[in-house]
Amino acid sequence: MPVPFRIREFGAGDFERLWRIDRECFPEGIAYSKQELKEYLGRRGAFCYVAEREDSARVRAARTRSSEIAGFILGESDRRKMGHVITIDVLPHARRAGLGSQLMSMAEERFQKAGCSAIVLETAVDNVTAIRFYRRRGYSILKTIPRYYMGSIDALQFYKRIEDVSVLTS
Repeated sequence: MPVPFRIREFGAGDFERLWRIDRECFPEGIAYSKQELKEYLGRRGAFCYVAEREDSARVRAARTRSSEIAGFILGESDRRKMGHVITIDVLPHARRAGLGSQLMSMAEERFQKAGCSAIVLETAVDNVTAIRFYRRRGYSILKTIPRYYMGSIDALQFYKRIEDVSVLTS
């Protein structure tokens, strides 16, 4: 039975945990440094949704840290009304429970409300799980970006028109 998750806006107290989650989800060189993550979170038009186990959300107020965070999505919309998913991270124990889809749906709705015309994101060419996930959600490969990660691993840039989002969220 899937564990229910509560999704909320990022809070400043979440930063260290999100940085650790990113390091657990991605290899060294692809995972963001603290400085990079801080810069992305502070960009104009940036947003971050954090997912925590529903049962831990009730007791979180009694804790000083958000240790039950299972994943997050970080995105931004720019002046050209383009949405960009910077990263989506789900811890291994929470995968295959629909959490990634919940996070993506919320981000897509956010982009739609912000008036974005399309969404782009990047993933490594060898990240087969992510490639399948994005294709299932209606994203198409726009281009290959040579040596995007660590100066040696190519990335696929995916693209989805925002009109396609309403099909998934209605």
